[in-house]
Amino acid sequence: QLQLVESGGGLVHAGGSLRLSCAASGFTWDYYSIGWFRQAPGKEREGVSCISTSGSSTNYADSVKGRFTISRDNAKKSVYLQMNSLKPEDTAVYYCAAGITPVQDLCVPEDFTSWGQGTQVTVSS
Repeated sequence: QLQLVESGGGLVHAGGSLRLSCAASGFTWDYYSIGWFRQAPGKEREGVSCISTSGSSTNYADSVKGRFTISRDNAKKSVYLQMNSLKPEDTAVYYCAAGITPVQDLCVPEDFTSWGQGTQVTVSS
């Protein structure tokens, strides 16, 4: 059974940093691209960043480019999202998701089939 567990969310002041982690179990990790998505109240879920199976391909939403960095450790079956220079508009529930899909220009939620439960990130002004 596929399982993804996010951690690392919390409350931070604007300009601060957080590092989200996504730990996987129960599936052949090497076959899956991993994406980070977020959903703010009243808004649709949006792709933040995705990383390919090997980690060689990544993409980022324009709103986070230069501030967020995605990485993966295949030995630990984990993916990380380092978030720097956080802004109040980054406030959302952040989800990681797995999918057998190539990493292209955008992270599309429909391409990812297994989802974690989410972790709340709140950035105060």
